[in-house]
Amino acid sequence: MIPQDPVILLSYINTQLRDNYGSLESLAEGLDLSQEELETIVSKLKSLGYEYHQGQNKFV
Repeated sequence: MIPQDPVILLSYINTQLRDNYGSLESLAEGLDLSQEELETIVSKLKSLGYEYHQGQNKFV
């Protein structure tokens, strides 16, 4: 289950990217997230001031 709290979500997503997935797309596929769910996650993290950085494969 994906955390709903944005701060916990940030930690969870970055940990998953670091430990298990080489890209945001592979994370979405691996966690069986729809495009809409992925966009919601990205939006929540953006509201905290974080954006996905492909080169670092994390939200910074």
